[in-house]
Amino acid sequence: MKAIGFKESLPITEENSFIEFETEIPMPSEYDLLVKISAISVNPVDYKIRESAAKDTVLETPKVIGWDAVGVVEAVGDKTSKFKVGDEVFYAGDLTKSGSNAEYQLIDERIVGRKPKNLSIAESAAMPLTGLTAYESLFERVKINPEKDKGKTVLFLAGAGGVGSIAIQLAKKIGNLTVIATASRPDSIQWCKDMGADFVVNHHNLKEELEKIGHSQVNYIMDFVDLEGYWETMAEIIKPQGHIVSITASSKPLNLNILKSKSVTFYWELMYTRSMFATDDMERQHQILNHISDLLDDGTLKSTLTTTLKGFTAENLKEAHRMQESGKTIGKTVIQY
Repeated sequence: MKAIGFKESLPITEENSFIEFETEIPMPSEYDLLVKISAISVNPVDYKIRESAAKDTVLETPKVIGWDAVGVVEAVGDKTSKFKVGDEVFYAGDLTKSGSNAEYQLIDERIVGRKPKNLSIAESAAMPLTGLTAYESLFERVKINPEKDKGKTVLFLAGAGGVGSIAIQLAKKIGNLTVIATASRPDSIQWCKDMGADFVVNHHNLKEELEKIGHSQVNYIMDFVDLEGYWETMAEIIKPQGHIVSITASSKPLNLNILKSKSVTFYWELMYTRSMFATDDMERQHQILNHISDLLDDGTLKSTLTTTLKGFTAENLKEAHRMQESGKTIGKTVIQY
């Protein structure tokens, strides 16, 4: 089968930043599904791992990354029970396994959902990783209760990005929250409004912008862009007994003491935790993806796809990474095979 990977962590402008190569089609065992991939999407985690996984070294075998895919089940392992050959599926993968930048992939069925029936292949490929991340942030970490928490305020930092785009929808449509998103360009501001944000504020003057809209403090903050850069500001604008969730990293230790007087709770969210550690509730991602699929099919949620590149080639993968590295993408970029 054809796969695309890298042997060195090179700038995306370099010819060998991605290389096409042939390798064996893997065989499924136990809970594995062998999926023939139809489309993939690219997320910030892709380029971050490409930049670091083979730094100052040259790998003998190309590393295949990629953590969003839609495809058709071609074969199943001997312990599978959720899917059969011919089923259309979508999933966000496992950091510890070979990725989706290939024609075929093995994936544990416990982190796989059924592809939305009413969405195209490209529209579906845009949703797994960001959908899981946003859903887990809201309903697994903070445990938003749509009845008890109705009307409470949530601030999404980087509302127009992949995670922010679906988080806005989930918070508004399912969580019954008052949604505030950050954006600064006219196109990203409009995108956040289209996704359902009640307010869009400029992240460059966050405190002042929140005061202008009458929400100087908020119940929940979800950082999808720069934890370290916003840390002190978040401590100021979070309400007493509020909750902060972050999916980004910090290059230095965070001063948690600044949250103490308000009894603020801080959570990390990493969508890969369940698959990396084979947690007891690993199957929960299968359930969440099926729920998201239903919400997409009935029109409650809409796909955040904005760009589709046609053809599974190294050049298209490079282009998708270039777009992610620019920091200016809106919604999701998909490569359709």
